[in-house]
Amino acid sequence: MSSGVTVDSNCLNEFSALKLKKQYKYIVFGLNKDNTEIVVEKKSDSQNYEDFLADLPEAHCRWAVYDLEFEKEGAGKRNKLIFFSWAPDDAKVKDKMVFASSKDALRRSLVGIHVEIQGTDPSEVAFETVLDKASRGA
Repeated sequence: MSSGVTVDSNCLNEFSALKLKKQYKYIVFGLNKDNTEIVVEKKSDSQNYEDFLADLPEAHCRWAVYDLEFEKEGAGKRNKLIFFSWAPDDAKVKDKMVFASSKDALRRSLVGIHVEIQGTDPSEVAFETVLDKASRGA
């Protein structure tokens, strides 16, 4: 099901800057105030995963892309682009519905995502959880 929400072209430009130019470590996406367009809410080059988690609001839905670097035993350094769908338990039901039905528009436009994470509470987006999922098949 699609919500009719569009993806702002700046989302793709900034994603490209993260993916190809490594200008950012992560990007957080949200909806504009009219809930009609997906927009870039925050970009950061912080290497601290805790900073990223702090940018996922406790009671509001967001999407994000995180450039995860990690060491894989016997295979050396790896990079994976992680797509997060953050819909915390405390978010309003209407917001969760709009975010769920709008996710595909954004997700399909971001070419090169390796891993997708659905998060409803902090344990599902914890670094160890994400690293475990990303390192399988790396």
